[in-house]
Amino acid sequence: MQTIKVRTTQNVFIAYPIGSVGDRILAFLLDRLILIAYTIFIVALFLNANMEVAWIWMMMLGLPWLFYHLLFEIFMNGQSPGKRVMKIQVVRLDGTPPTIGNYIMRWIFSFIDFYFLSGVIAVVMIAMGGKGQRLGDVVAGTSVVKLIEQKEITSSDIFVSPEETYVPTFEQVIQLTENDIELIQRALEVNRDQGNAQPLLVVTERIKSLLGIQTDLPPIKFLYTIIKDFNHITAK
Repeated sequence: MQTIKVRTTQNVFIAYPIGSVGDRILAFLLDRLILIAYTIFIVALFLNANMEVAWIWMMMLGLPWLFYHLLFEIFMNGQSPGKRVMKIQVVRLDGTPPTIGNYIMRWIFSFIDFYFLSGVIAVVMIAMGGKGQRLGDVVAGTSVVKLIEQKEITSSDIFVSPEETYVPTFEQVIQLTENDIELIQRALEVNRDQGNAQPLLVVTERIKSLLGIQTDLPPIKFLYTIIKDFNHITAK
């Protein structure tokens, strides 16, 4: 499975599976079915309403087809109904949330991607480009990734309650913040759920450097120890 690395606000790269061509085509078709169903409803309403103001009906028919993807992606955090069903989402490659400008650029170039040569160019670019980008994504600096259901981290996974007689291994953890611990949790979660050890290694080196720690503990055991020490010291 192809992946892309997206940099988070903590400057850690996390690998996300690229949304496949099949997923994106199915999402597109589902969105088309929604638009077709809407069109049938409006036409039926028009035929039974006997209204002579035709331009209103034309707007009611045309505007949703024109702005469907743009508005849904803006208001549904990079997803249309079809994308939500297929569990894919638009993201920026630099890790920051997509802006309205990004969505507008994708929308403008979608007319080339989807309607020039019946979408052949878009399919080829997504399949061959390596980052799952059609032309609109390249211009906007975005891609479409496959969302993975995240397993909840339980207390038995992370927040191991130290015994009252527990002696912390690294007293320096008092220098850490809740944000640092959250970052460690995220790195452990990505390693467990996605098999991606890169964030784990980056966070390990960051914590060692920040606290001046030298240890031969494996990264996973080291980070669990850091969390356990932090919980013990801050609970006092």
